[in-house]
Amino acid sequence: MFGTLLRFFRERAGVSQEALGLKIGFSKSQVAMVERGQRPPKGDFIVRADDVLGAQGALLAAAEELTFSHLASWFEPFAEEEATASARHEYETHVVPGLLQTEEYARVVFGGAHPPIDDEEVEGRVASRLARQSLLTRKPTPDISFVLELSALTHPLGGRKVYKHQLQHILDVGQLRHVHMQVMSPHRETHAGLSGPFVLLETKERRQFAYLEVQNRNFLISEQPDLGNLFGRYGILRAQALSPEESRKLIEQVAKEL
Repeated sequence: MFGTLLRFFRERAGVSQEALGLKIGFSKSQVAMVERGQRPPKGDFIVRADDVLGAQGALLAAAEELTFSHLASWFEPFAEEEATASARHEYETHVVPGLLQTEEYARVVFGGAHPPIDDEEVEGRVASRLARQSLLTRKPTPDISFVLELSALTHPLGGRKVYKHQLQHILDVGQLRHVHMQVMSPHRETHAGLSGPFVLLETKERRQFAYLEVQNRNFLISEQPDLGNLFGRYGILRAQALSPEESRKLIEQVAKEL
């Protein structure tokens, strides 16, 4: 909405994005991204724009309510449901789940994105990911569980120090009474999760959702029979995985061998 308001005053004043940028000391691309809601206004952007466009304090007032998320627009509907969920369950195969990532580990994950993203965007995405982790300590307490492939825990992203800190963080989160951490046995010859990772949500109104994501393509599933099949599949995965106690010992062993 702030971007829409900025565009309204700019067009009313008959000023192009490039001209506005020159007048307030920012690039045309910066003005365009603020108008699209893709980047927050920095420094004295708002003060100068309000003055140059004759907004008479309207932009300053709007900025007081301005919040900005670095979450991808296609992920926000899921994130909104996740924030108030009564239960969340995840099966992951190749990387530590976002809810369990340390700041350093998350920075490595986003830093390896392709196409590359700039440092400012990396930091914004890291901050948004860490903010989502408030679900782990939220009141009322949600029911949270993870089934992780050992391969997600043995890839030393970020190097030994970052990797060891990440494993210890997983062990710490696993100590929370409402969090159930399981690792799929590396000795199983087959199991129910070979089709890939997914996340399950149950809202406080007992509505259920499933979320799947691969290579920046995502699906939010709320219809049967696919939804029921995924909840059933996750139940089988939990039965096939190591117990929380066995899983903890395995993670501790991996960390000890570093």
